[in-house]
Amino acid sequence: MEENREIMFARTLENVRALARRQGNRISGQQVREGFEALSLSEEQLEMVLDYLRGHKVVIGEAESKETLAEAEVLSEEETDYLEEYKKQLAGGSEVSEGEKEALILSAMAGEADAQQRLICVYLPRVLDIARLYAGQGVLLEDLIGEGNVALSMGVTMLGCLENAKEAEGALIKMVMDAMEESIDENEQELEKDRRIAGKVNEVAKKAGELAKELRRKVTVKELAAETKMPEEEIRDAMRMSGYAIEDLESAE
Repeated sequence: MEENREIMFARTLENVRALARRQGNRISGQQVREGFEALSLSEEQLEMVLDYLRGHKVVIGEAESKETLAEAEVLSEEETDYLEEYKKQLAGGSEVSEGEKEALILSAMAGEADAQQRLICVYLPRVLDIARLYAGQGVLLEDLIGEGNVALSMGVTMLGCLENAKEAEGALIKMVMDAMEESIDENEQELEKDRRIAGKVNEVAKKAGELAKELRRKVTVKELAAETKMPEEEIRDAMRMSGYAIEDLESAE
């Protein structure tokens, strides 16, 4: 692909993944085709995209149900156990009619603390449902629920800025989803940082090993920098990041 086409592909893929997340980690083949329509992908390329999505726990096909997510092994055994235990804790919780919920929302909007606390209990099961949709994306289900619960607790105190009670549920759900997505994004950024660090350490270790083999002894930072043209500070950073465990490199000079 040309460079601008590669950029378009990457952006389109991210948009498709975002759409799948909004739909509960599910997307239809037609939606994928429509998303990539401007790039005129071949059938083989489209199938590669579908395989990529499946690899990221996205269920392909509108007929799939939420239960299919479990069948696709989105949750680990530990997460499944946690899910069942958490559901037991929520069982018999605060169940209210639509009229009662609206009254609670209006009271919460007015700043009544008791109503806000009751509203949190009403929406805790929804946080669990949303967390299940975001599972399998690098963040533990328990942590997703925790992030969602914090967002919900904050959200019920911010309802006063809304114009009417009908906006409340959408606002609360959006806060919960945003918190979980932010947690997933932060985790991915941290993983990418770890991958870069590991790559740099491996590069320095490899080059140090090659030079040490040639010299038949451990090498110094200065020697490695002179041989590879890598900045000395970059090599020292790699040493620190490895915990000074690069075998063929002198840890002190």
